[in-house]
Amino acid sequence: MTTFSRTAATLGCIAAAALAGPASYGQQAGWYGGASVGRSAATIDNERITNGLATQGLSTTGIDDRDRDTGYKLYGGYQLNPYFGMQGGWFDLGTMGYTATTSPPGTLTGDVRLQGVNLDLVGSLPVTDRFSLLGTVGVAYARARGTFSSTGAVRMPYASTGTNERHADLKFGAGVAWRFTDAWEMRAEAERFRVRDSVGNRGHVDLLSVGLVYRFGGAPPAPRAMAPAPALVAVAAPAPPPQAAPMVAVPPPPAPRPLPAPVTVHFAADALFGFDQSTLRPEGMRALDAFANDMRSVQYDSVKVVGHTDRLGASDYNDRLSRRRADAVAAYLASTGLPASRLASSGAGESQPVTAAADCKGTAPTPSLIACLQPDRRVDVHVDGMRPAAS
Repeated sequence: MTTFSRTAATLGCIAAAALAGPASYGQQAGWYGGASVGRSAATIDNERITNGLATQGLSTTGIDDRDRDTGYKLYGGYQLNPYFGMQGGWFDLGTMGYTATTSPPGTLTGDVRLQGVNLDLVGSLPVTDRFSLLGTVGVAYARARGTFSSTGAVRMPYASTGTNERHADLKFGAGVAWRFTDAWEMRAEAERFRVRDSVGNRGHVDLLSVGLVYRFGGAPPAPRAMAPAPALVAVAAPAPPPQAAPMVAVPPPPAPRPLPAPVTVHFAADALFGFDQSTLRPEGMRALDAFANDMRSVQYDSVKVVGHTDRLGASDYNDRLSRRRADAVAAYLASTGLPASRLASSGAGESQPVTAAADCKGTAPTPSLIACLQPDRRVDVHVDGMRPAAS
């Protein structure tokens, strides 16, 4: 179809521009579901219809093609990583048909309804933290139900006026996605379904659609309002009353103990979260459980959680990612029983690296550079005023 070709060419140009620019990061791993609606368009083999009528000694005077309809699809899938996912779904491409008129006078009418299920591999190419390009390739198992009728000089060319055929064939497509939040995104797609109608003709149906996708678990934990730690007020003990008894030597009071130095615990972000994610992994939860258990045996004034990222990607995106990760760690520590009033969280983004620029050279996110910058991707937990618990 001409429309499909123009759409695919436009998406191809966008993809080439994205590949030439700096890389960014994509969707979080996890389950998702969605629904789309759009315009379907079929290719109807008018030449085959004309040739078939000619075998009856009839000349075709005109063919009215009904090759447009509304298409729907429902789908769900699993995002394996920021770049690939698996997706399955159900589709309804609508009803396509034609009416051919002949000389001597007569008509041949046919209509075919196409529905089925599909299984796709979905590729994602992030352009920014919210905009991505999509590509799909998969298999569609379709059911074609046809109804045919003839009038006048036209004899019915098929064995039955009602036909039903099932078949599997390839499908492929391209599209774009815009993420409103971590949970919701909008998709626009152009897809081609290779199909076979109910009387053996091969062709294809194109579907241009727009839809909404919901990603389960995509919403980050809501930041907790951290109240400031209550101030401790030192109250002096009352002085003993003067005594008339003989003077007794009183030893000088002990020197005040210095305040304990703050303690900082470093957690590697790769151990707490998946790549470019802010949802805690099970092994990350276990590490925080061990830290929270150790904190129950001491007293402390406050706990400050600070998220850090490496320098790859846009700085504003890194700031938001570091804040989401710090909020997730603080929220989880509060869920283990640590007082929320003593917890605070913030994000430092890429502003406080621990690696030297001379040691990790380059700007492209190659595997070697990502591994070199691993120490920069971390969550630091600062504990102030930590001391043994009173017995």
